[in-house]
Amino acid sequence: MHSLRSIAVFCGSRSGNNPLFEEHATELGHLLAENKISIIYGGGRNGLMGAMANAAMENKGNVIGIMPESIAATEHRHDAITELVIVDSMHTRKKMLFERCDSAIILPGGYGTLDELFEMLTWNQLNIHDKKIFFMNTDGFYDHLLKHIHHMQDEQFLYLQPQENIVILSAPHQILEHL
Repeated sequence: MHSLRSIAVFCGSRSGNNPLFEEHATELGHLLAENKISIIYGGGRNGLMGAMANAAMENKGNVIGIMPESIAATEHRHDAITELVIVDSMHTRKKMLFERCDSAIILPGGYGTLDELFEMLTWNQLNIHDKKIFFMNTDGFYDHLLKHIHHMQDEQFLYLQPQENIVILSAPHQILEHL
């Protein structure tokens, strides 16, 4: 039995320029499904979200999407996953993602990905939860952000050492070490 039963995956609704981003999203979807870890994510069918969800579904994974009704059309909702929950707001979405996961993994993405990441980090700092947050630092995508997080710590703006709740991964298979 795994101690990690479900993981929130935050990632882009676009694929980005680097083909390795989508390769890692696909590999992660396969690995999580093979290890019977439920995926909780934004519910989109495009970009890294779609690649990850499709890969998990190919391996009979449990994939739960949570999407606000206001973006259900623009994010291209994924109707071929285990469960798609349409909620009233982005706040409700983030709350449900948080409640349903044991930890979170952050793949490359844009503002929405960072918004969800920083809410999880903030909740860790405020002792609302102590869930591990994994950064999939594909091809150094998050190097600058991680450097800034350490800078905030060096300047004494953070209450927790970043390594207390952040784990850096450079490839999807490394998540297996944390099951």
